[in-house]
Amino acid sequence: MMQPNLLALYGLKFNPFAQDIPVEAVFVPPKLDHFCWRIENGMAREGGFAMVHGDPGCGKSVTLRLLHQRLMRVPDLMVGSIAHPQSNLADFYRELSDIFTVPLKPHNRWGGFKALRERWLAHMEASRRRCVLLID
Repeated sequence: MMQPNLLALYGLKFNPFAQDIPVEAVFVPPKLDHFCWRIENGMAREGGFAMVHGDPGCGKSVTLRLLHQRLMRVPDLMVGSIAHPQSNLADFYRELSDIFTVPLKPHNRWGGFKALRERWLAHMEASRRRCVLLID
């Protein structure tokens, strides 16, 4: 943890190397801003997939946190985020169930996937809310 007087010495409010730096304190270059804009105005409204990839430490997690914050402002959009890299498939389905409030008790992989897919489609038809899942 960086000492407050050291941060003040360099005119910083937050430790720039901390993993939990607030999204408001992150510098957003034009390319990242354009990427988030494309997701907000394209895929979030019409559907689709996007993948953020790169070398370790290049900002993928920060990008997803920034995108999550921006997507939360889009009306009729439910955004879920999963950040558990050491999970198995059953844990993944349980996490989806909790995030999107879809009751699910998978007994096997295929049964869990099928139940989740059917309930997800029924939810999409019954409501105006669209779901977006961010996986870190």
